[in-house]
This record gives sequence, structure tokens and C-alpha cells, in this order.
Amino acid sequence: MISLDGVMQGPGGFEEDRDNGFERGGWLVPQSMEGQLTPIGEWFKKAGAILLGRSTFEMMRTYWSQVTDPDNIVATALNNWPKYVVSNTLSDADAAWGNTTVLRGGDVIEQVRKLKEQPGGELQVHGSWQLVRSLHDAGLVDVYRLLQVPVVVGDGKRLFADGAVPATYRITESEVLNGGGGALALTLSSAAFGTTGVGEFVVEDGKEEIA
Repeated sequence: MISLDGVMQGPGGFEEDRDNGFERGGWLVPQSMEGQLTPIGEWFKKAGAILLGRSTFEMMRTYWSQVTDPDNIVATALNNWPKYVVSNTLSDADAAWGNTTVLRGGDVIEQVRKLKEQPGGELQVHGSWQLVRSLHDAGLVDVYRLLQVPVVVGDGKRLFADGAVPATYRITESEVLNGGGGALALTLSSAAFGTTGVGEFVVEDGKEEIA
């Protein structure tokens, strides 16, 4: 879930993520009209396991462990499906939440690389700002699924902060939700990692051309 200006911090509530004095938590909620969040449930159905950073893990555990509705696919996935949390501070007991394994120490990127090689559904990351950035920079993000909401938050953690490794993606699915008045659901697949490609517009014989 990201805003028009790329903020992904604290979309669901004021106290969700107060890091760095963030005071605009809950910016998604006024935009969550009927059917607005439907794509997220469909995305979760593609998962075989969930990978989270420690802060996101603890936030999600607190909230989603309370949701017992069997028809809620997000709650079903998070409460029951295999989960991996990246942390050097959580013990196995501290990380107790359904089927959870702690990834600690050593080369986390290499551990994630091995998890991606396992058969089954997708290894999905939700939230987890720092983890996503590390995986992106290592070339391990195959697909981004974004729910972009037409609001400008102004500050906060951004999906692509300065210094991200250049990469090119192709939009493979897109849907404007709620009749055009709400969010844009996007699926982007990796096209080329390590470069964005460059070009130039030029004028030749009075005509604009691409060089």
C-alpha cells in the first residue's frame, strides 16, 4: 500500500508505525471504500509463505491474531501459513505466532535466496520497508504488487528512497478500483535489473525523434 508520493508507512492506523515521529498514520483508511481492498485478498491467495521484517511482524501479529473470521483470507494466511521473520533479537518463543521461523545471523539475503528456490506458492513480503529495500537491491524482487492510493502524505518511509539500485519493471496487470474514484491496483514484473536504460529526445529535420 503506497501513497501517490510513495509513502508506505502506517497506512492502517495512527499508532501502526510512529518511527521518526510519523504522525500521519491511517492515511489509507478514509480511502478504503467498498471493494477497495479486494485485490489484496487475491494477492494473498498466491502466497505459499510470508516473509516479514521484525517490526512489521510484531505489528501484524498483534492485529491479525485477533481476526478469527474464516472468510478473511488475509487473516487465514497470516495466522496459519508458514511465516519467516528476519530478526537478530527475537527468540523463537518471542516469535510464536502460528507457523513462524526466525531468520537470524549470517547472510539473510542468501537465506532468502534459498527460500525462493523451494517449491510451492510465492514467497511474499508485506510491509517491511527495510527488508524490501535490501531484497530489491539484491535483485530478489520478481514482482511488485502495489495498491496506490491517490493521496499525498508528505513524509514517511518510502518504497524507493534515494540510492535504490536501478531496475526496470513492466506493468502486467492494472485496475482502477471503485469506478475511478479510488486506488490503483498494479502488478509489476521485473524486466531488467541493474539498469533503467537511458535515452534522449532530439530534433532532426524539424521533427522530434527518440535517440
